[in-house]
Amino acid sequence: MAMASAKLNTLSSQWIAHNSFSPRRGSSSRRVSLPIRASSYQHELVQTAKSIASPGRGILAIDESNATCGKRLASIGLDNTEVNRQAYRQLLLTTPGLGEYISGAILFEETLYQSTTDGNKFVDCLRDQNIVPGIKVDKGLVPLPGSNNESWCQGLDGLASRSAEYYKQGARFAKWRTVVSIPCGPSALAVKEAAWGLARYAAISQDNGLVPIVEPEILLDGDHPIERTLEVAEKVWSEVFFYLAENNVLFEGILLKPSMVTPGAEHKEKASPETIAKYTLTMLRRRVPPAVPGIMFLSGGQSEVEATLNLNAMNQSPNPWHVSFSYARALQNTVLKTWQGHPENVEAAQKSLLVRAKANSLAQLGRYSAEGESEEAKKGMFVKGYTY
Repeated sequence: MAMASAKLNTLSSQWIAHNSFSPRRGSSSRRVSLPIRASSYQHELVQTAKSIASPGRGILAIDESNATCGKRLASIGLDNTEVNRQAYRQLLLTTPGLGEYISGAILFEETLYQSTTDGNKFVDCLRDQNIVPGIKVDKGLVPLPGSNNESWCQGLDGLASRSAEYYKQGARFAKWRTVVSIPCGPSALAVKEAAWGLARYAAISQDNGLVPIVEPEILLDGDHPIERTLEVAEKVWSEVFFYLAENNVLFEGILLKPSMVTPGAEHKEKASPETIAKYTLTMLRRRVPPAVPGIMFLSGGQSEVEATLNLNAMNQSPNPWHVSFSYARALQNTVLKTWQGHPENVEAAQKSLLVRAKANSLAQLGRYSAEGESEEAKKGMFVKGYTY
């Protein structure tokens, strides 16, 4: 027994020695363990991310909480009921031809488990059009103690078990939104908390087969110039990638959902799409490794046309990543106003969704023109302190 134990200890020591960094001559003798990551989902994660980041396609975000969806419905005079939420999401997810322009759809938990009025699961409706189902997994923003009136995102408790269930239900990617406020500093504490939370979520998601969308939204609130946004964005993404690496997250199996680098919404001077593209791409090139497959921008309250013009400007020359969109309001605004909750308007509303999806598809390819866009599509949708 003693000989067997000694042999086991020798083998263990040899394994540890082989899988550790040896100190350089003259340095401390302390060994540093080499992190080893072995995920049974690694190949699938990479394939899922590549599928979502496919040419001419982007993400439709319909992951608003029930409360926020209720506000959308109230804007057209509908009550916030499950039946009405189902009807609206059915309109979106069953749009014929949507898969030509949309590669992924982020769903709220309620929607992931819902079916159409004909009994077809929403996840199957998406798969039939080669659209990958995704799921919002965070539990929302709460005040961050010790900060300058800032927030942190909750939801890590129980995330592993929830993610495993979402995978069984058909979800293949996840979304976690946290925010950074420039008028509030941002404080070093808030930036670190945002980055660490995103990294832990990303690692847990990958362990359960879900491609994590990494989203530290830098809010448009404020009157700061575009140079200040660039400074903050570079700091935030530096921290995010540091902690992603610390948590052994596979970069080839993630997607990013950044804010565009713009002036604050209340800044006296408006930036052109070319300026926004220049500053945004500068930030990305300085901070994002080319191993990341896709950059799926959020619209953040820009008008439908603004968001599309800015995306188009970023695709006028080749990028090391797929630069695309993950829009909610910038895809849905005209759709909702066309529908008005009336069954006879469903077809027209679906056509308006295709118009917006096609416009952003062209922008992803760098071939969009705003000629012929409606006045409704040009209206800004910024809401100070916006919550999902």
